[in-house]
Amino acid sequence: MGTPKSEDPEVPDREGLQRITGLSSGRSALIVAVLCYINLLNYMDRFTVAGVLPDIEQFFDIGDSSSGLIQTVFISSYMVLAPVFGYLGDRYNRKYLMCGGIAFWSLVTLGSSFIPRERFWLLLLTRGLVGVGEASYSTIAPTLIADLFVADQRSRMLSVFYFAIPVGSGLGYIAGSKVKDAAGDWHWALRVTPGLGVVAVVLLFLVVREPPRGAVERHSDSPPLNPTSWWADLRALARNPSFILSSLGFTAVAFVTGSLALWAPAFLLRSRVVLGETPPCLPGDSCSSSDSLIFGLITCLTGVLGVGLGVEISRRLRRSNPRADPLVCAAGLLGSSPFLFLSLACAHGSIVATYIFIFIGETLLSMNWAIVADILLYVVIPTRRSTAEAFQIVLSHLLGDAGSPYLIGLISDRLRQGWPPSFLSEFRALQFSLMLCAFMGALGGAAFLGAAIFIEGDRRRAQLHVQGLLREAGPADDRIVVPQRGRSTRVPVSSVLI
Repeated sequence: MGTPKSEDPEVPDREGLQRITGLSSGRSALIVAVLCYINLLNYMDRFTVAGVLPDIEQFFDIGDSSSGLIQTVFISSYMVLAPVFGYLGDRYNRKYLMCGGIAFWSLVTLGSSFIPRERFWLLLLTRGLVGVGEASYSTIAPTLIADLFVADQRSRMLSVFYFAIPVGSGLGYIAGSKVKDAAGDWHWALRVTPGLGVVAVVLLFLVVREPPRGAVERHSDSPPLNPTSWWADLRALARNPSFILSSLGFTAVAFVTGSLALWAPAFLLRSRVVLGETPPCLPGDSCSSSDSLIFGLITCLTGVLGVGLGVEISRRLRRSNPRADPLVCAAGLLGSSPFLFLSLACAHGSIVATYIFIFIGETLLSMNWAIVADILLYVVIPTRRSTAEAFQIVLSHLLGDAGSPYLIGLISDRLRQGWPPSFLSEFRALQFSLMLCAFMGALGGAAFLGAAIFIEGDRRRAQLHVQGLLREAGPADDRIVVPQRGRSTRVPVSSVLI
């Protein structure tokens, strides 16, 4: 192969990007805006359920473990379907895949709002089917952004894209609680996002165009990258320590955010009941509390602040430290753990102190979102990025928020079984079970510290591969060429050594 060039690949200017992608800078920015809108809708729908969770518990007469199962079923479906759409997204038109998935998601979400109280299992089924739409979008959208922008431009656009996660989550709580109050029925909270989903499909069809995969990162004289088999993609990803360790760190983020997303409003309501600030939620009554609204506003604000802060700190540190990205992620997770613990410990004494510590903890936790996505995009080559997104989704949800809401609810129910029935015991059980989040945050920080060890080498290998200066070894490449009767023959290395 010879000695590869040591300098970083040349970053194309605005005119160069337009020539490569066939899209103007304004059109590319508009595509990102549409993708952000859909990402916001995805998370808004996901957390609308959490905003009306006490009402759902009363309507279906279920306990904490069954409530946690609502989110677990959705995440499990999403997790299983993500590799399917990851495989398709690396090989077929990404625009049409997203259109079909989001249209299906909108129909199923609308249908879930008409389920009678004796059919709780049907609510679980529809929430599981919602995972089809989310899987079709989450694995594909970041790869479109990666094929439109490079370097700092990509980081900025990804930060804009991931602003939609906390903002959409917060809007889900707000929409859920406010629509329920306005209509007097929690079912109407589930009927907001399907209409907006139809608008999203129309915008996708009219605005988004498919850019060539990986073209913005190649040298002009390097050949285009061809997709490899799915098993070859998985083998390459498994041998990428930066990708694996950053995915494990993101799994801890998913565990914590999944637990807080579902249980924080219910925990804050129980805290107010114990403090005597609000009446308890009795069977047959609508649960009246401002905590879903307040927590939603905090989630929006801390998300915008945390994502922007993380990207800016990482961008500045990257000039002097190439390992800045995983180090900033580690600092965010390790810093959020003690504040989340303090927010739980102070809930019995002061709800104001609880909100302050939640604000600080969620801000630090949100520093990870855009950076983790950027790490994946620069340590993985373009033709397997959708598969990598899918693998990361499976790992983070399988060990993260697929089971964490149910696990927290299960621990809470088991603790309550050993205590006398009271509002205080309900509060204490959920308080102790949520403390598991602080421990998981510390483990995630350690995984990001591990990723910092390998990040430089993995990024450089991906760059060389895209430029055509490095070829990955496959199963048939454990061979060398030796002459045999005037012809070159491939034989295993072991044969030559023997």
